[in-house]
Amino acid sequence: MFKKWFKVYLVAVATCLFSYSVWSADQLSFRKYQHVKAFYEEITPTVLEVSEKYQLPAAAILAIAGLESGYGSGYVSQVTGNILSLGAFSSDKELPPLYLPYSSALKKVVFDPVIIKQQGDADLKWKQRPKSLKRDYRPSPYAGTTKNLELLSYNKKMKSKARKANLEDFATRWIVVTSKVDAFRGARLWLDKIVLKNGTSGLYNKAINNDFIGKIGGHPRSFNHRETWPKKVKLIMRKAGLVTLVNDIKNNGLSFNEAWKKL
Repeated sequence: MFKKWFKVYLVAVATCLFSYSVWSADQLSFRKYQHVKAFYEEITPTVLEVSEKYQLPAAAILAIAGLESGYGSGYVSQVTGNILSLGAFSSDKELPPLYLPYSSALKKVVFDPVIIKQQGDADLKWKQRPKSLKRDYRPSPYAGTTKNLELLSYNKKMKSKARKANLEDFATRWIVVTSKVDAFRGARLWLDKIVLKNGTSGLYNKAINNDFIGKIGGHPRSFNHRETWPKKVKLIMRKAGLVTLVNDIKNNGLSFNEAWKKL
C-alpha cells in the first residue's frame, strides 16, 4: 500500500515540476531570441544606473525601450541612439528626412553605405523617409544631419553614450514634476510617494512597474495614446522576465548572463 501511494506521489511531483517548467518557459519565451538578449545585454547596466539615480522603475524602462526601438533594430534608434523614441524639443537636433532603401533580403531599412553596396540594386527599394521628429543623439557635427548615419554602428562607446543621454532625457525632461503633461507629472509625483514610503526597493516591484506603464501611456496626452501600447509594453516585460532580471542583477548579485539563463 505504501509503495503504491509513494509511486503516485512521485508521479504527482514530477507532473507538477514539469508543468512549472513549461509555464516558466512560456512566461520567459522572449528570452530564446538572440537579438532580444543582445539588446538587453547592452542596455541593462545603463538602464539600472539611470533608474537608480533618478528613481525610476528599471524593468518598465527596459520594456519600453524594447518596444520603441524594435530591440534596437529600428533605423531611427540605430542612427540616433534614441531607443525610447523621444521627440525632439525645440532646442534639440532631430533626424532630418532621409532617402533610404528597404532591403527585401534583410527585411529592414538600411542606412550603412557598406551594407547598401553589398545588397545590390536588385534587392533595394529606395524611398524618401519623412523627418522623424525624434531627437538625434549623435555628437556634433553629425546630429541633425544626413552625414555618417552609420556612425553609432561602428563606435560602441559613442552608441552607449548616446543611449545613456536618451535615458537621462527621459528621467530629467519627461518624467518630472515640472512637466506640462499631466500623465508625466502625475507619474513622477506618484513615484516620489512610493520612494518616500518604501525606499527605492519599491521600484523593483512588478505591480509598480505595471502601474507606471499604465500611468504614462495608453490615453490622450501621454507617452503613446494608443490603448494597446501599455499592453504591448507589459507583454514584453513579462515574456522577457524583466522584473526578475533587474532584481536578480541589482538585488541578488547575478551577472546579466546568469540572470538571463535563469528560469
